[in-house]
Amino acid sequence: MALALTRPTTSAARPGEARPLTDQPTDQSRPTGPDRPHLLSRGSWPEARRIAALLRQETVGGALLLVATVIAVVWANSPWAQSYFDLAAVSFGPAALHLDLTVAQWAADGLLAIFFFVAGLELKREFVAGDLRDPRRAAVPIAAAIGGMAVPALIYVAFNAGGATDGWAIPTATDIAFALGVLAVIGSHLPTALRTFLLTLAVVDDLLAITVIAIFFSSDLDLTMLGLSLVPLALFTVAVQCRIRSWWLLLPLAAVTWALVHASGVHATVAGVLLGLVVPVVRSQRAGGPGAGPGLAEHFEHRFRPISAGIAVPVFALFAAGVPLGGLDGIGRALADPITLGVIVGLVLGKPIGILVATAVTARVTRSRLSDELSWTDLLGVGLLGGIGFTVSLLIGELAFGPTESGEHVKVGVLAGSLLAALLAAVVLRLRNRTYRRIEALETVDADQDGIPDVYQQGDRRGPEPNPGD
Repeated sequence: MALALTRPTTSAARPGEARPLTDQPTDQSRPTGPDRPHLLSRGSWPEARRIAALLRQETVGGALLLVATVIAVVWANSPWAQSYFDLAAVSFGPAALHLDLTVAQWAADGLLAIFFFVAGLELKREFVAGDLRDPRRAAVPIAAAIGGMAVPALIYVAFNAGGATDGWAIPTATDIAFALGVLAVIGSHLPTALRTFLLTLAVVDDLLAITVIAIFFSSDLDLTMLGLSLVPLALFTVAVQCRIRSWWLLLPLAAVTWALVHASGVHATVAGVLLGLVVPVVRSQRAGGPGAGPGLAEHFEHRFRPISAGIAVPVFALFAAGVPLGGLDGIGRALADPITLGVIVGLVLGKPIGILVATAVTARVTRSRLSDELSWTDLLGVGLLGGIGFTVSLLIGELAFGPTESGEHVKVGVLAGSLLAALLAAVVLRLRNRTYRRIEALETVDADQDGIPDVYQQGDRRGPEPNPGD
């Protein structure tokens, strides 16, 4: 505005000559040019530091997930394949409590409940103290997650119209651990804004996935058991709201909640999310309030995330990813199945298209723009990372088709689609790595040596304050 005021205002445009842009009447309510808000932002320094630490943990988990997947596929197609399937079919547990499950079922229903518990903790934190608390910042990842779910589902249904449409939700999930494992392998220095967007997108994606599982993949609903599950869940809620951390009290309550939800016919992983959502994020006023340090949710997250990323998800992958390929003929039959094609195309094309289109529409509606450092190519790379479905995709595939030939083809589709999406993401992001290195260098400059990079001290980077009541 200062430049516009210092320009001469007495000069008039000559006939046939355009008037200067600053002399034209403008709608002051509409930000234009550099004044338009950024579509993606770095956020505050504490949030960026937390996300960086979290992603480092998930990267290790992603590497273990990759290893477990390779072992499963090789083992299931080796001369010792029968031992793999025999081990997965071993049953144990109390039948009277509906818990006489196979090893594979324990991995899917039991261990993944830990994964979804951590997802619930992360989701609660995002809504209370993270990006999803600010409606303006939440709009982009929420819209991107919805778009990244809708387009792959439509593509799958288009391939399977009049056929096996039960698997429509398979290509809608994003596996953040696998995606970060890919980033670690290709050595990408993804900027903070894109890392934050990817993580927040994955958190919303997990919420949508568990909603789909709860609504569409619950069978033979037992309302009595479901009602009884509310009792230990309520006791667990009261305990954590009172900031009780005693494992001997909380773990039994969580286990009983999980067992009753499992017996009710609702998928047991839903219990994990519910338990995570009731844990308070910030400290109570008695304990010093939000500024006194991390709350109970972050404490639990530090305890359980290594178990989730290092044990639960890799073990699930070990027993879920083992698919007998049957040689070239078997692979050919699988790739000719519309189920497989719908999953592959949904992951590789549907995910990035849905994420990009939804983000572009949000940018237009909110009159936002990408920062000068980033381009739509970067969002294409993130969208392709979103096409790495894996863990939740395999889970939904098992729920939709069970141990059938169609279920085996789902595994081929998820493996092939996730691999292809990972390769394409690697190509796109590697092409931009020089730019990412330059942004990374900028984001680490601390000229005043106060421990906070200078880019986080330009303007207001504090972000929304958490609600002490949550």
